[in-house]
Amino acid sequence: MKKMTFVAAMAIAAATFSSCGNGTPTANLKSDVDSMSYAIGLAQTQGLKEYLVDRMQVDTAYINDFIKGLNDGANAGDDKKKNAYYAGIQIGQQIATQMMPGINREVFGEDSTQTISLKNFMAGFVAGTTGKNQKMDMEQARTVAEAKMQQIKAAVALKQFADVKEAGEKFLAENAKKDGVKTLEVEYDKPDGTKAKSFIQYKVLKEGTGAMPKDTSEVKIHYEGKTIDGEVFDSSYNRGDAISARANGFIKGFTKALTNMPAGSTWEVYIPQELAYGERQASDKIKPFSALIFKIELQSTK
Repeated sequence: MKKMTFVAAMAIAAATFSSCGNGTPTANLKSDVDSMSYAIGLAQTQGLKEYLVDRMQVDTAYINDFIKGLNDGANAGDDKKKNAYYAGIQIGQQIATQMMPGINREVFGEDSTQTISLKNFMAGFVAGTTGKNQKMDMEQARTVAEAKMQQIKAAVALKQFADVKEAGEKFLAENAKKDGVKTLEVEYDKPDGTKAKSFIQYKVLKEGTGAMPKDTSEVKIHYEGKTIDGEVFDSSYNRGDAISARANGFIKGFTKALTNMPAGSTWEVYIPQELAYGERQASDKIKPFSALIFKIELQSTK
C-alpha cells in the first residue's frame, strides 16, 4: 500500500510540476502534495553532486546545462522516441567517462598518451546494438578482444620493463652453467595465442621417494618465492603452515616442477618470466617480465 501511495504521489507531482524554461523549476507549495513532492525531490539529491562530479565527471561550472538536460529528460514522460535518445546520451556519457578511461588504463597502464580507437569502438558497439553490419560474431569478438589486448599489453609493458626481462634472461643463462642445475621443457601460450616452448631450471636439494603428483593431484607443500636479486615475496615457512592445493593451481613453471618431483623432495626451481607472470605485475615486488626462484618442498600428494 505504501508503494502504491508513493507512486501515485509522484505521478501527481509530475502533473503539477511547473518550470521556467530550462532553468530551475519554481516551487509552489500550496498543498500537502505540493510540499511532499518538493521534499521528496530535495531528499533524493543527497549525494547527487558528489556522484555527478566523481562518477559522471560533470564540471559544476556547467551545472545549468545539467539542469537543462535534467528538465528535458524529466519532461519527456513516456515519449518513446525521446526516451530512446536520452538513453543513448546516458550510455554515451558512460562510454566517454567510464568505459574508455577504464579500457585505456587496462591496456596502456599509466601512459595517458595512448588510447584505443573511439571510432572503431563505436562502430563495434553500434553494430552489436543494432545487429547490422557485424564484422564478427560475439564469440569471435570476445576471442579477438582478449588476444589483441594481451598482445598490446605485453608490448606496452615490454617497453617499460625491458631491463627486467633482460636481467632475468642473463641470470638464467649464467645459472644454467652451475653444477647440479637441470632443466625441464614446458609448453606455454604466447600473448598472440600461439604455442611455444621454454625451460625451467631446477636443483635437487633433497631427493624424495614418494609418488609424483599429476597436475590435478592435491599436494601439500612448503615453499618460498624470491626475485633473482634475493628478495622474498612470499613464504609459507614465514606463515608457519604448509599449504594444500591442486598442483595445477600455480604458475606454469611451478606446476611443471611439482609434477616432476617425487613426494618428500625439496627443489630449488628457477622459472623464466614466460612461465611465471609474464607481462603482468603480480605484486609490488614482482615486476612484469620477472624471472623467479622458488624453494619447493613437496610433503605429500594424493
